[in-house]
Amino acid sequence: MAAVLLFGKDDVILNILPHHKTDTLLRVDNIHRYDDRDDIRTNLIESYDRLMGFVAKHLPDRFYLIRDQRVSLRDRIFREVATNCLIHREFLNPFPAKFIVEKDRVYTENANKPHGHGLIEPTNFTPFPKNPVIARVFKEIGRADELGSGVKNLFLFTKEYSGANPQLMEDDIFKIVIPLTEQVTEQVTEQVTEQVSRNKKIIKFCQTPRSTFEIMDFLELKHREHFRSKILQPLLDKGILTLTIPNIPKSPKQKYYSRNPDESDKK
Repeated sequence: MAAVLLFGKDDVILNILPHHKTDTLLRVDNIHRYDDRDDIRTNLIESYDRLMGFVAKHLPDRFYLIRDQRVSLRDRIFREVATNCLIHREFLNPFPAKFIVEKDRVYTENANKPHGHGLIEPTNFTPFPKNPVIARVFKEIGRADELGSGVKNLFLFTKEYSGANPQLMEDDIFKIVIPLTEQVTEQVTEQVTEQVSRNKKIIKFCQTPRSTFEIMDFLELKHREHFRSKILQPLLDKGILTLTIPNIPKSPKQKYYSRNPDESDKK
């Protein structure tokens, strides 16, 4: 099972563990649904990359030096959060893992086989290897450190990033809460507001069917792959934009249109 979870193809994982997924959400503006989502149902190596990509997309970084070398506080923190959520999960439990970015915090939940109950502190924490084979592979590829060091790093770097300590709660559902400072919250809110405003412009512009080039030109964008994966595809996934040639998605004559601007705004 460890081998399949680490390196398996999606269909193989689905056959063995059909409930396996990490539901990754951004809830800042639309708190009752979500502003952005990545429903991750793939192996743990790719899951880690997608989690960190989601973090980089929606959370700002801060300038920080260790001695004379700049390091990413954001990446140091959420590297620990992502690996904990992935490698210490109780995979036989069908509880869906969650990774949620909110206005004033980031929190995760995943099924757990507890070896204690309550809040974890660096001073009272005794590490216990829950999935040692998976943890060992993550350590060998540089995505996890020695057992037990993650908790210390999480407290150290979260304090620098947010000015407050994280919360780690050991129970049948393991929870991590990373508080966000007012400054970080403002930046996240600005990013979401900008995204909503951009989507509304696209919806209005595409009341007449438009090509990829026409939309990019309208938005004054030049990086085609970024536009396709980060802007266009999410709008298609949510049904906000529709293909004019649905049977041939990659047709050179493909265009995109918004069916109902009022309904799209709600999404």
